[in-house]
Amino acid sequence: MSRIVEFASFGAPEFLKFKEVSDPRPAAGEVRIRVKAIGLNRAESMWRHDEYIETAKLPARLGYEAAGTVDALGRGVEGFEIGEPVNVIPNFSMNEYATYGELIVMPVGSIVKQPAALSFVEGASIWMMFVTAYSALVEDAKVSKGDFVIIPAASSSVGLAAVQIVNYAGATSIALTRTSNKRKQLLEAGAAQVIATAEVDFVREVMRLTDGKGARVVFDPVGGPNFPKLISALAFQGILYIYGALSENVTPLPVLEMIAKMATVKGHNIWLTSGNPDKLKTAVAFIRRGFDEGKLKPVIDRVFRFDEIVEAHRYLEASNQFGKIVATL
Repeated sequence: MSRIVEFASFGAPEFLKFKEVSDPRPAAGEVRIRVKAIGLNRAESMWRHDEYIETAKLPARLGYEAAGTVDALGRGVEGFEIGEPVNVIPNFSMNEYATYGELIVMPVGSIVKQPAALSFVEGASIWMMFVTAYSALVEDAKVSKGDFVIIPAASSSVGLAAVQIVNYAGATSIALTRTSNKRKQLLEAGAAQVIATAEVDFVREVMRLTDGKGARVVFDPVGGPNFPKLISALAFQGILYIYGALSENVTPLPVLEMIAKMATVKGHNIWLTSGNPDKLKTAVAFIRRGFDEGKLKPVIDRVFRFDEIVEAHRYLEASNQFGKIVATL
């Protein structure tokens, strides 16, 4: 027997409950993993609140990321060995697979060998944040030297990954944060510029930094009332990716300005890359190379124990973290 986490009703973190179940057996094409660490994501909070892009089938499990060791191999699985450290990459429905458990089963296409230099805590933290950022900024936008990239909510795990990815690609990162409290941390994390949006006119500041041209790319997880300002900060024919909905308010569209700038607004999620085996292979190679060269690195905010998963979700929803939240087993 082993423990999993599930919820029978939508709502607060307290609805998460531990449940003992029989150890799962991997079917053909699946791998069983003995979990050592779990990376927490905003998507899992939205899933629990029934505010995600997919509706959970109750009672529901959850979890997109984990690190651990291979415990058993299903029929036909090759390339992995029992006891080998592996990580889970999000490219599945949480109605079918989930990572919040002591023993979990995953499709072989959702796991990769853990980078040798990383701990289990780090391995559980990296793939959602770096693949999401890589997918939009490198694979799709192809940012490069001379480009300016605006990154709202830059102290989130994906925001910090975006800062690193932009820098690695040779472009200039402009990190947005509400107040100056996290300015020093963001600069230390590699942000070329930091703008506190509650303290200055950030559109004017972006224009100053870009010699009046605006940023070619915006990578936004927030939406909400500030969305028109992000359009205003775009360059002519710039691209704005919206990959989250952290704001609970309406997201207005400044249609005339979008037309005048011939702006492109794209809804984005990790599936653009993680859902395509060839694209995912290229992304993993790029990210591994970044780790090897010391250009990319995990940013861990806080580590909880698996038994503290409710408290970890409360902390996640407080939105005060700088980087990734991880639970260990």
